[in-house]
Amino acid sequence: MMRITKVHKNFGGVAALAGCSLMVDSGKITALIGPNGSGKTTLFNVISGIVPIDKGTISFQGKDVTRKPDYLIARQGISRTFQQVRLFKNLSIHDHVAIALSTNDETLLRNFFRTRKDQPKRIKQVLELVGLDKPPQTYASDLSYGQRKLLDLAVAIAKPHSLLMLDEPVAGVNPKLRQQIKGIIRALAAKGDTILLIEHDMNFVMDLADKVYVLDAGTIIAEGLPRQIQDNEKVLEAYLGD
Repeated sequence: MMRITKVHKNFGGVAALAGCSLMVDSGKITALIGPNGSGKTTLFNVISGIVPIDKGTISFQGKDVTRKPDYLIARQGISRTFQQVRLFKNLSIHDHVAIALSTNDETLLRNFFRTRKDQPKRIKQVLELVGLDKPPQTYASDLSYGQRKLLDLAVAIAKPHSLLMLDEPVAGVNPKLRQQIKGIIRALAAKGDTILLIEHDMNFVMDLADKVYVLDAGTIIAEGLPRQIQDNEKVLEAYLGD
């Protein structure tokens, strides 16, 4: 579904990505791991067009999206979450999901005021999928951190997409919610979603991913099945040192 080839990105002379290459297979859960500062979120930002690429190519569903602006990449079918939850504090749960569902129109206001006949049913389905059981008219500002993480995930799921990119979906959440989010991701994969995720919780990744890539100093140092990565000497060295 997605092929990333020899991608480079420098910030002020410092190489955040240095020839990074990987492939995301359709219908699979692909995990991207690596120590802090290895370039994982930079790669997500390059893929989604938030940060411009220096060198290399990115193809998505057979189309070159290397230097497309972020809104066109999103329109191609890439939806994502962020490390830091990004919500409108004065909009309700219902409004967030409604806007995500209504992406055929180009402006925020048109999305906000336009209501499709099947929208209430779809909003309910998405909220039930993520297990966010607060009243739909609850403002984002009135949600706990864990509930905001669920709403952020619901928004990404609701947006029409072919690829779902999750940047640390269980960062900072309690063990019960971690298991809940793991179940959500498994349910998405079971119905055929393609997922690329970043996560520091190794138990979470190894129990969930079909394939794992390890990023260190901006380049891929290992790839394979979870059990292969766990015993890889290069990976152990990257995380633990010599």
